Amino acid sequence: MTHKIAKKIISYRVLVKDNAEPAKQEQQPSLESMHEKVERPEVLLGSTYKIKTPQSEHALYITINDMVLNMGTAHEERRPYEIFINSKNMEHFQWVLALTRVISAVFRKGGDACFLVEEMKAVFDPRGGYFKKGGVFMPSLVAEIGYAIESHLKHIGMIKPDGMTDHQKKFLAEKRREFEALHGKSDAQSFPEKAVLCNKCSTKAMVLMDGCMTCLNCGESKCG
Repeated sequence: MTHKIAKKIISYRVLVKDNAEPAKQEQQPSLESMHEKVERPEVLLGSTYKIKTPQSEHALYITINDMVLNMGTAHEERRPYEIFINSKNMEHFQWVLALTRVISAVFRKGGDACFLVEEMKAVFDPRGGYFKKGGVFMPSLVAEIGYAIESHLKHIGMIKPDGMTDHQKKFLAEKRREFEALHGKSDAQSFPEKAVLCNKCSTKAMVLMDGCMTCLNCGESKCG
C-alpha cells in the first residue's frame, strides 16, 4: 500500500520487531570426507597382505594405504587411499598394474568403495580356480585380491563382519562332533575329506548329516 508524504521529513528511525537481535546459530564443524582433491600427506598408514596360490611359486603382496580423516575428533575415520601389488612373478604385470591404478582411483573418488569387493570376488578364471589351505575355493586370482581388500575394509570398519552368534557356533561344533564320531576325527584346522564345496561360503565343508547337506563352516543347510 502506497502512502503519500505531505510533510517535510525532519528525522527518521529504523523499526526492529520487538527490538530483538536474531539468535546466532551454532556453526557445525565441517567434516572432511574423501574426494579427489584431498592432498596426500607425506606418511600414510598401511597394511600388507600376502597371497600364495598354487598357480605360482611366487607370492603376491598387497599393500593398502589409508588416509585418516578428521584426526583427533569424534568423527575420526580411516579410508583407503591407494593400493600396490608386488610380486617376483612378472607374468601378470600389465593387468595387475592396471588394476592397482583403477582401484586407487576409485578409493580417491570417495563414497562407498565396498562394491569393488563383490565385483572382484565374482571374477572366474576360465582355466579353473584353486583350493586354498582349509578347503576354501578361489575362483580366480582377481577374486583372491578381492578377498584381501574385503579383509582390509573390515579391519578399518568400512565393512561390518557377518559374525556368527554363539548359538550358531555351538550348533556347528556339535554337528562336527557328531560327524567325526561316525566317520573319524579330522584335522582341527580343516574339514572332513568327504566334504563337498559349499555354494554360500566357497569352502569344502558341506557334509551329509541326518539326510541333509550341512556346511560345517558357515551353517548353510539344504533343509533350511
